[in-house]
Amino acid sequence: MFWTPCAAHCIDLILEDFEKKLEVHQVTIVKGRRIISYIYSRTILISMLRHFTKGRDLIRPTATRFATAYLTLGCLNDHKMQLMTMFTSKQWSSYRFARIEERKRIQNYVLDNRFWHDVTICIKAAYPLIKVLRLVDSDKKPPMGFIYKAMDEAKEKIQMNFGYVKKRYISC
Repeated sequence: MFWTPCAAHCIDLILEDFEKKLEVHQVTIVKGRRIISYIYSRTILISMLRHFTKGRDLIRPTATRFATAYLTLGCLNDHKMQLMTMFTSKQWSSYRFARIEERKRIQNYVLDNRFWHDVTICIKAAYPLIKVLRLVDSDKKPPMGFIYKAMDEAKEKIQMNFGYVKKRYISC
């Protein structure tokens, strides 16, 4: 008898480890969630967002919670310039939203180059795995014959994204 774990579940666990064990991922995802929840909890900001992004949303739900976190960071990254423009616009400065401290914190996140750098780091690590997750979660073709090749390609892509650095000391 052979036991084979669910590939989608395993990849989701890898993404969970990224988020929980790598400080840059943990902090960046928390900031991304704060930006999203701040905007989507105020109808006036949703309208403003849709104006600046030409009707596009920032949230991309998927089958797994951890993939959703990284895809949402990807959407934030895709709309980086529009968000920066929105948070420096006259509309933004003319409205009074919630508490001033919270408003300034969110604005600082969006305008912080370090945050955007960290978003890029998270995407570079997670997106190759999300590509494999989509493959194994698809009903179009049986994935087992492709999973090993796809995982090897994902590992190679992640290594390439980080300049083939063998070991990096990360504080947790």
